[in-house]
Parts: sequence; structure tokens; C-alpha cells
Amino acid sequence: MFGGKLPRTRLFWIVAGVLVVTLSVAGFYLLRPSAQPARTTAAFSDFLHDVQNGRVKHITQADSTLEFDLADGSHRVTIAPQGYVASSPTFVTDLAQRGITFDVKAAEDTHAAGSYGAMAFGLLLLGFAGLALFRAVTGRVPTLEKARTIDPQLVKVTFEDVAGVDEAKDEVREIVDFLKEPQRFADIGGRIPRGILLIGPPGTGKTLLARSMAGEAGVPFISASGSDFVEMYAGVGASRIRKLFKEARRHKACIIFIDELDAVGRSRGGNSLSHEEREQTLNQLLVEMDGFTQSECVIVIGATNRHDILDLALLRPGRFDRQVMVGNPDIKGREQILRVHARKVALEPDVDLRSIARGTPGFSGADLANLVNEGALITARAGRKTITNKDLDAARDKVLMGVERKSVTMSERERITCAYHEAGHAVVAALLPDADPLHKVTIIPRGRALGVTMQLPEADRYTHSKPFIETQIAILMGGRIAEELFLRQMTSGASNDIERATELARKMVCELGMSPLGPLHYRRPSNAFDNDARAAGFSEETARRVDEEIRTLVMRGYETARQIIERQRGAVKALAEELLQEESVDADRLRQILATSVVPNTTFPPAVRDALIEARLQA
Repeated sequence: MFGGKLPRTRLFWIVAGVLVVTLSVAGFYLLRPSAQPARTTAAFSDFLHDVQNGRVKHITQADSTLEFDLADGSHRVTIAPQGYVASSPTFVTDLAQRGITFDVKAAEDTHAAGSYGAMAFGLLLLGFAGLALFRAVTGRVPTLEKARTIDPQLVKVTFEDVAGVDEAKDEVREIVDFLKEPQRFADIGGRIPRGILLIGPPGTGKTLLARSMAGEAGVPFISASGSDFVEMYAGVGASRIRKLFKEARRHKACIIFIDELDAVGRSRGGNSLSHEEREQTLNQLLVEMDGFTQSECVIVIGATNRHDILDLALLRPGRFDRQVMVGNPDIKGREQILRVHARKVALEPDVDLRSIARGTPGFSGADLANLVNEGALITARAGRKTITNKDLDAARDKVLMGVERKSVTMSERERITCAYHEAGHAVVAALLPDADPLHKVTIIPRGRALGVTMQLPEADRYTHSKPFIETQIAILMGGRIAEELFLRQMTSGASNDIERATELARKMVCELGMSPLGPLHYRRPSNAFDNDARAAGFSEETARRVDEEIRTLVMRGYETARQIIERQRGAVKALAEELLQEESVDADRLRQILATSVVPNTTFPPAVRDALIEARLQA
């Protein structure tokens, strides 16, 4: 049943469980009400006749019920008339004169109490028996342990299955060497880090990297979440921490992985009593990590995307004294990740994973895994056996822009408005030199948008210049400008564009120092209900200047988009008509339309453009 020799603790709990079950059964039989002698119901007149003839030896009264024993040893019961005994003062006296003993008691209540007591005792013993047997079979206490121990033979993930984080793998490789050969480090007096903190956005492979370390080293992998140790009952979290490390020390070498460490490792402090249990748990974690000896090969790995809120005592040397950044992969890393996931599916020979990697900037490892899976699902729905480039392109569009909402039915007027709106975005993006290349324009509703203009950068971008951000504002304004110039209307479809453009301008002024106000940081009010400029750390006059600079940047982008669309009416109209007919236009078709409809020499010299913008703003 247990597949080998039983540990002493488990054997103890098995014996205890069997013993408690035996005691519960025995107690039930011992404490149950004793069996009463067989008794016969008799008429009250027969009872009086037996009394007069001297055949009754003992009488017991329970309410109106009279139980009596005869001289021949038989036991009978009768029902006296209501109030008969109480209304006959000579009844008891006559019995005494005849030598008959008379007793009064509530016999039924006594039997019921004994029955209920036996049942309660039996249930209590059975409860203890259930707990003992559960502990014996599973080897754990159900209310205190939530960590999961994975046998090293079951950890199949290695460094070959982790791609796109080469620097992080190099950082943790020596940890694997220590777990394999701890004596080599001990001989030269080296001390391996006791804790490693993996920091990075969600989906970048922190958990996968930790599992690969256990797979490479061939040691048990104990996994837990930070929320497993946070409970409303005092002491439960600290008890789980103690049991976690006690379990780890049972192994010769072991890796403890705590995911979402910020749930239990948040900075201590504050006056709220609700944090007391979490702080006790954190204190226990600090004590346990400090209690390692040099001979203990236990490595604690924590993962979080909120390292800025962790307690400083947790980050000091001797605890989590090594921090490894696990960020989103670059184009090379994305291609490697796609190749890892592509091993599990059937691809056409001409599938270009390099092109897919170039078109997925900012994707995490989880996003890329989802992309490959979506491509496989699209292929299966089409009834094909292998994935093509077209399937992966459709999967990328689904991940980036959302699912096509084919059930949404737009009126013809709304379709025309959406087509010109997206055409305005696309033409401005195509003609501004600092914009990213266009990938696709569609008026098929996706996600929460009725239409989408999608751009893909040619390479990963880690910083953004002022001309690039100004270009983004102009592109966002292109949709509203097209509606105004071609349809003579304004719709709510540009609300999100206006919000994003305003937010970009605010960041340029308040955070990036890209305005005449200089390289200063103007923070927002800390309270959402406090709009006073003084709460934001600057004067009302400065707040007024900030508002003016934000408006200037937005309107400059607005006028840039207007100048382009006014000059390129033919290109906007041609693209809008193509969208109304085909609904989606890819990059190749976009280039063809713009090549035949764009007016040459469309860009203004910077000095002329700025002069026109300033004149429009002053007007």
C-alpha cells in the first residue's frame, strides 16, 4: 500500500488510529443504556388485583407509568389513571403495610441521557481516529501544510527548456554546481548564497527557471506560494514556515521555492493590527533563513514582481543576498523561446520564427507560449495537421489586438466613420519619419475597439526620444482629424485616442523634462480626491504652466496630423474605400495604396511646420 518500509512517525499514527477506533467502538457498547428486563403491559385493574393478592414485590413510578415486579420474577408495566396516585392518600400507605417497596424516578430521561452521552463520546473518538488515519496515510496535517514537495525524478525541466534569459541562467548556474558538489566550495571556504530573489514582470519564466535549477541539480523541489502562509488565525503562518524548513532539512540537498514572495515579505510597519499575523510569519521566515548552517545544502528561491515593497531585513546579505533580474526577452530571446515551444507542435517547413519574433516586441515568455498554442488551435479548427505562417500571424493579431467580434453588427454609417478614422491613423503613421512601420489596418471589431491600426517596430526599443513621442501624439490625433475633414462630425470613437495623447503629453512635461519647464519632475497629487496643486508639491502658477505645456504638445500633434491629412485627402479616401470593401488591409497592400495615392513632397520643413502650428495655436 505504501510502496516500501513505513517511517516511524507514519507507523505511529497507524497504530494510534487503529487503537482509537477500537476504543470508540468499545466505549459505544460500554456506555450505551443497559438492557431492561422483558416486561408485559397489564391493565390497571389487573395491577390492583395483584396488589391485593400479595403478588407485587416492587413498584416504580415514572409520571403516570407504573412498573412493577411480581413474586414469580416477571416484570410488568401499566398506566395509572390521571392523578390517581396523588388523589389517593392511602395508596402509598397500603403498599407500605403490605411490604411492597415504592420508588419514584424519571427512568426514560436517565436512559436518554446515557444514550446521548455514549453517542457524543463515540463521535469524539471517531473524529480523533479520522485525524490519526489521515495523518498516517498522507503523512501530513491538513490544516498546517500547503507546500508541495516534488521528487527529483519527477522534475524533468532543465536549462535546455529555459530560453531568452541567458544572463539569469548564468547567474544561477553556480547554485546548481554547489548543490551537486558542495564539498568543492566548502574546501576553499566559500559560502554559497542562502537565498536567491528572482525579479521580473509576470510571465517571464521565474518559476520555470527555479524548476530547471532543481532539474539540473537533481534535488527535491519544495514549492509554495507567499499567500499560503498568510492566514487570519494567529500562529498558523509561522507554523507553516517552520514545517516547510523542517521538511527541507530532511533532505541532503533541497530547493525551497516561494512564489509571489511579496505576499508574506512586505515591509513591516504601520498601526493596523490586521498586519500582525503577516509580520509574525515574516519574522519566522527571517529566523529560519538565518538558522542555516554551512553544512545545510538548502537554497531558498523567491520570485516577485514587486521587489520595491519587500522588507529590507529580507534582502540583506545572509538571506536573499543575490538578486537576479528576469526581464522580457529581446528579439533573439523571443526566437529561442518560440523554438522551444515549437518542438511540441507540428510546423510547416517554411515557417519563419525570426519574423514572428520581430513582430512581437514586449512579449514575455508566457505570451509567446500562448501565441504558439493559439496558432495550434487555429490550425486544428481549420482541420489541418501542420501550423503555417498565416496561422501564427492570426494568433499574433489575436494576442495583440484581441479576438475578432464577428457578432458585432455595425450600421453602414458607423462602418464609414470607422474606416475613415483608421485611415487617418494609418496615413499619418505612414508619412511621419519617426513612426514605426504599419503592420495591419482593420475595421473588424477586436476586443473593445471597433477598428485597429497596428504598428510593429523594426527592433526592440528601450528608450523613447522626444520626436518619437510627438509622432505618437500626432498619430493618435489622425483619427479625429479624418472624421472632421471628411465626415464633418466628431464621435466618441476618438475618446481613447485623446486620453492616450494627453497622458503622453503629461509624461513629457511632468516626468521626462521634455518641455520649456525644464528637467524637473512634477508628481501627481497623492490623493485622488485632492486636486489642490500644493498637494502635488508645486505652486498654482506652476500647475497652470504645466497645463499650458500639456495643451501645447497635444495641439501641436493635432495640427501636424491636420496638415498631413489635408494634403493627403486622396490617400485617406483610397484607404478608407479599401477598408470598406475588404475590412482588413495588410502591410503589403498598404504600401501599394499609398504608393499610388500619396502626394509627393508631403512633409513640411521643420521651421515652416512649427510656424504654421504656432499661428494656428495663437488663432
